[in-house]
Amino acid sequence: MSHTIVTTDTPTIAPALTRGPTHTLSVLVNNEPGVLMRICQVFSRRGFNIDSLVVSGGRNANFSRMTIGISGDPEGLSQIIAQVSKLVDVIHCSEHANKDAVVKELILVKFLANEAQQTQALQIIKHFGGKTVDFTPTSMVAMVCGNTSKINAAITMFSQFEIIETVRTGKVVMARGEQPT
Repeated sequence: MSHTIVTTDTPTIAPALTRGPTHTLSVLVNNEPGVLMRICQVFSRRGFNIDSLVVSGGRNANFSRMTIGISGDPEGLSQIIAQVSKLVDVIHCSEHANKDAVVKELILVKFLANEAQQTQALQIIKHFGGKTVDFTPTSMVAMVCGNTSKINAAITMFSQFEIIETVRTGKVVMARGEQPT
C-alpha cells in the first residue's frame, strides 16, 4: 500500500546558503567531456561549495567558459585556483572581484496576479528594470537582470504574490576594460 502526502504549503524562497565569503571564478576550458567533473572535484576536496555555475560555448567552438560562484574559506582560494589551472583541458582560471568585472544574474519569476494585483506587479517589475515576458489574466512571468543583491531584493518583493516557480541563471562575469576574462 502506498501513501501520498499532499501539502498546500508554498515553499519560501531564500537566498542560497553560503559557507563563508563568496568568490566568482572564470575558467576557460577545452570543450571536452569530463572537464566539469574534474573541476567540481577540486572544489569538493577543499570544502568549497559551488553556489552558481554557468557554462557556455565561446566564440571558438573548441572552448567553453565556466563562471563559477563559490563560497568557502578565503585562505584556500589561491590553492584552488592553482589546482584548477593545472587540470588537463583548463586553459586558465582566475578570480574576478566585483570592482574589476561586470557580474550579472538573470531570474525568471512566475507568480499569480489577478487583475487587482497586476498594476502593483508591473510597478515592481519596472522598479527593478525588468520585463514582463508572459502575461495572462491570472499570472505573470517577470524577467529581472542584475547583481545578486538586486535579484534577491526582487524575489523579496515578488514574494507578496503567490510565486509558482523561479529559474535563476547564476552569475556571468566579464572583466572590465581591455583585460581578458
